[in-house]
Parts: sequence; C-alpha cells; structure tokens
Amino acid sequence: NPAARSRPGAWGGRAGAPGGGANGAGGGQQPPPQGPAGPELGCLSAQNGEASSGSAAGEQLAHANGLLPSASAANSSGSSPGGLSVNNGVPAAGGPGSAAAELGGSGGGLKKKKRLSQSDEDVIRLIGQHLHGLGLNQTVDLLMQESGCRLEHPSATKFRNHVMEGEWDKAENDLNELKPLVHSPHAIVRMKFLLLQQKYLEYLEDGKVLEALQVLRCELTPLKYNTERIHVLSGYLMCSHAEDLRAKAEWEGKGTASRSKLLDKLQTYLPPSVMLPPRRLQNLLRQAVELQRDRCLYHNTKLDNNLDSVSLLIDHVCSRKQFPCYTQQILTEHCNEVWFCKFSNDGTKLATGSKDTTVIIWQVDPDTHQLKLLKTLEGHAYGVSYIAWSPDDNYLVACGPDDCSELWLWNVQTGELRTKMSQSHEDSLTSVAWNPDGKRFVTGGQRGQFYQCDLDGNLLDSWEGVRVQCLWCLSDGKTVLASDTHQRIRGYNFEDLTDRNIVQEDHPIMSFTISKNGRLALLNVATQGVHLWDLQDRVLVRKYQGVTQGFYTIHSCFGGHNEDFIASGSEDHKVYIWHKRSELPIAELTGHTRTVNCVSWNPQIPSMMASASDDGTVRLWGPAPFIDNQDIEGKAISACIFFLKKLY
Repeated sequence: NPAARSRPGAWGGRAGAPGGGANGAGGGQQPPPQGPAGPELGCLSAQNGEASSGSAAGEQLAHANGLLPSASAANSSGSSPGGLSVNNGVPAAGGPGSAAAELGGSGGGLKKKKRLSQSDEDVIRLIGQHLHGLGLNQTVDLLMQESGCRLEHPSATKFRNHVMEGEWDKAENDLNELKPLVHSPHAIVRMKFLLLQQKYLEYLEDGKVLEALQVLRCELTPLKYNTERIHVLSGYLMCSHAEDLRAKAEWEGKGTASRSKLLDKLQTYLPPSVMLPPRRLQNLLRQAVELQRDRCLYHNTKLDNNLDSVSLLIDHVCSRKQFPCYTQQILTEHCNEVWFCKFSNDGTKLATGSKDTTVIIWQVDPDTHQLKLLKTLEGHAYGVSYIAWSPDDNYLVACGPDDCSELWLWNVQTGELRTKMSQSHEDSLTSVAWNPDGKRFVTGGQRGQFYQCDLDGNLLDSWEGVRVQCLWCLSDGKTVLASDTHQRIRGYNFEDLTDRNIVQEDHPIMSFTISKNGRLALLNVATQGVHLWDLQDRVLVRKYQGVTQGFYTIHSCFGGHNEDFIASGSEDHKVYIWHKRSELPIAELTGHTRTVNCVSWNPQIPSMMASASDDGTVRLWGPAPFIDNQDIEGKAISACIFFLKKLY
C-alpha cells in the first residue's frame, strides 16, 4: 500500500520508497541498479513521475512527489476511485476527462515526464540548497521529491549532521563511507586532520585538557600531516582561559559558527555531486552581478558586494547621464592659456597653472562639488606648465616651460613660498615628482639636468646627461621613472646608481603618468596619441583611438572608480574618455575652443573631472544636472494658464 509508506527526507536517499515504483507509486518493481557513478548521482531518473511496469490503470495514481490525494479531494473530483489523477495534491479540474487525459492511451499507464537535463538538475539542487539555508525544509523536501533529485549523497548528509552536532567519532566513521567518493587519496587525511583539530580546540575550551592532550598525541600526531600546525596547536595547551584560546587560535569557539566554517573547508575536498559548495547559488549570482558591472562602460561607483544592494530582476546598466560628461562649472580667473591642472591627493583642492605666471588653488565644496578660489600664487615669470602635490598635500611644486631654470616650492596652507630653487641659469626644470616619503623630490628637464632635492632645495643626488621630459617616483621610494629624448622610459635607482630600460616607443613620449598600483603607465606619444603599457610585463597593452596628438605636451590621466577610466586632452579642442579595456572612446566632451592641455580626475570623487585649455578656462565636468519632473510639470501648467489668459 503506497499510502502507508513514509516519505524520505530530501538530503539523502531516494525520493521514492524502495520497491515502490515511481515516487512511491504502486507496483513491485525494484529500483534500477546504480551505474559506475554509484550513489553520488544528483538525480534519479526513475522518480520523474514514471509509472512502474507493475502498476495497472485500476490502481490509484500517485502524485509525482509521492503524496496521495485526500479522501475529500477524491470525492470532489467526480472521478472513479480506480482512475484518480492528481496535480500537486489537488484533483484535476476536468474530472474524469482530465483523468483520462493523464492515462497513456489504451495501455492505461501514466504519461511519462520528460527526463531532466543535467543543467535542470543542477538548478534544482542550487535552489534546494538556498531554500534549506533559509530554513524552508518542507519546501525543499517537496521540491526534491517532485523532481526526483537529491541535494547530496546520503553519506554526506550524515557527515554534515554529525559535524554540526559535534559528534566527532561518528563524523570520523563517515569519512570511511565517503572515501570511495573522494578523488584525491590524500584528501581523507586532510579532512580527518581538520575534524580532529576542531575536536581538540573544543576540548580545550571546555577545560578538558587531558582529553585534548589525548587527541593531540594519539590522533593528530600519528597522521604525520602538517607537523608545523601540530606544534602550534600544542602551544594552545598553555592558554589560561577560553577567551585567550579563541584569540590566539583566531577561532570563533565551540558552536555553529566555527563548525559551519569547518564544513566549508571540508566540502572543498568533496565533489559537488556528493556535497554542493557552500552558498553556491549566492556565489553564482554575485559573480553574475560583478561581471555585469565589469562590462558596463559607464559604471563609476563603488557598490556593496552584498546582493541585497542590487536588484536581481534586471540587468545592471549605468546611464551616460551619471558619468562626468557635462560641464558643471567654468573657471575664468586665469587671463591666459592654462597649461596644467591637478587635484590634490585628498580631492579637496584643485591647482591650476597658467601662462599668466600664476598658480591658483581652488577649494572643492564637498556637497555641491563647486569650486571657489582659495589662493593665488604669483611670480612664476615663465608661466607654470607642471604642478605636483606632496603626498600629504601640504606642499606644491610648480615648474615652468623649457626655458625656465627655476622651481617653486609653496606651502599650500599658508600660501608662502618655502623654496625657489635654481642650480644654474642654463638649467631647464620642466618636470617634478615627489618621493613617497614627502621629504624629497626629483626634478629635471631636456637640457640634461636630473636632480634629487630636499624641501629646502638642497641638492641630494644628481644624474648626469639625462634629458628628462617627464618624471614619476615609484612607491618603493627608490626608483624614479623618466621619459627622455630617446623615446623611452627608463628606471633610475638613486641608491645603487643603476638604471634600466622599461618602455621603448617609436615616437617622442610627451608625458606619462602611472596608475596607483604602479602596474600601468599611460603615455601621450607625439603623432600617435595615448598608449597604455604594462610596466611589469613591459608590453604595450592598448592604443586608444580618437585623440589628436601632435608635438604639444598634453597630459592624460587615470580616473574614476578603481581607475577604470582614462581621459586625455586633445588638439582638436575636445576631452576624450575611454574605458581602460576599450580602445574606442566612450565620451567626447566639447566646450573648449582651443587645445586641451591637461585633464585631472578627482581621486576621491569619481564623478568629478577638470580640464585646462589654451582658451584660458578650466572646465569642471560631472553628471547631468538633476531635473525635477514635478518642477517641469509645474512650469508647464503655469505656461498653459498664462497662454490661456492671453488667448481669452
């Protein structure tokens, strides 16, 4: 009698009772023999609603999940007891006709369900695991029974339960059953070590020192595995109390948290057909969200990796309107060409240098992102073509064009000139870079000067005969990168006085900048445009298209969230923006009327960028201004009323 059979759990065993045919339906057919894969198959084909060969049309038809209809349902269906058709425990709406439709032609057997594909089985198991994690165990049982799948191997279920209950001897015995299912012969030893380690720590926390010592000596040590770890574990015997043990072992203590972590580690040694990786569905969804973000050309915000922060019902798409493509502010205080602009490292200030002999420091409003003039630093007779902020933003160094032999070091807080440095009137100091310690900087130019100086302008070191176009100090505090007149970038070590070639181009390198992680270099190459190099592998990664680059010095930059974007000025009066992985520009910003010499992306505000141009202006770029729809409707209604009044 199928109704008398108990329904098995979903975590292990077959969804139908042994010998009960399909999903507990009547008949004397034995379960099919297991193939070479053994019991670790994720889904049992005989349970997908197929009728057993021994069942007859006159017998009651069981529901696919093994549940039989109630008596009231049978009576309400209007069908005869001998041929009842049930759908999810509810009688078919069509009465006898529907029941007849379920019968397989003249043979009277059930119509066979389509066999589940492997991907369908995987999805069902993933959903089941997620529902189980939510505590919806009855739903999981029903899902597994109706589909004919199981979440994991019965031995894995026992193993899981014994681990979570802290029954270590039983869990160790379970390993013997799992041994044929584990691919690596050494995996069982590692799993046993992890089990015994948890057992040992729990004994110690409970104050059972003798039992813990017994585990250490007679169980862990004979495994002859990870003796280094065993020595560490033995040191925990000296812990005076449980808090001390948990702190030194970096362990959550006896209980669900530490045992769940242990299970996660143990699962890595088991095939997924035996036990699913923990939180597999959430991990797959998280990967899908991250992939969509990576493929989104305009994604420029830092989002929480928690799935609760996004909608899984729609694809991730960022609008161009959220990107810094729109002019927010135009700064017109300079009265001549603006050659350079640079945000401070903390993103609170912007420095602009001009042919008008001044450097202007601007303050960034943290709320409105508008800039206001903070200080004007005057006296740069040749104009200002390059600016570098100290790592702590307390100082600023300004350089001039090729014929300038002077360098200015300003105190940004007070606006006072700390040092005006010039080694020789024949020098050309056109570029500067700060050492990461903030106590030194390097400077040089195309006439063969290459100096390292302190904050007072005292010469610490020099490198003879290097015609410098642009400089950058690496984070190691030792290496200085310099582009020279030989169309290359070389690394110079001021400690051991060694140098090496890193980048070789076929055309002059007008300027370059380095990513925060020191891995990538962005070059503006004469007549070629913007090139991206991998400094570690010393290979050209990408050539960006669109920009017009002649022999003017144009400065590009990395920017945006995670430095995913690249921006550059151009001689065609535009600002070009690319996603780092795409050679074609994703935005071309218009507004300037002459060559755009420099762009700078705010390092702390990904949606803020500045550009400096020969037209004498500095433009601030940001997202599209917010437009209140209600405000638009209000203005439209007012306009209609005004028009009607005029009309009548």
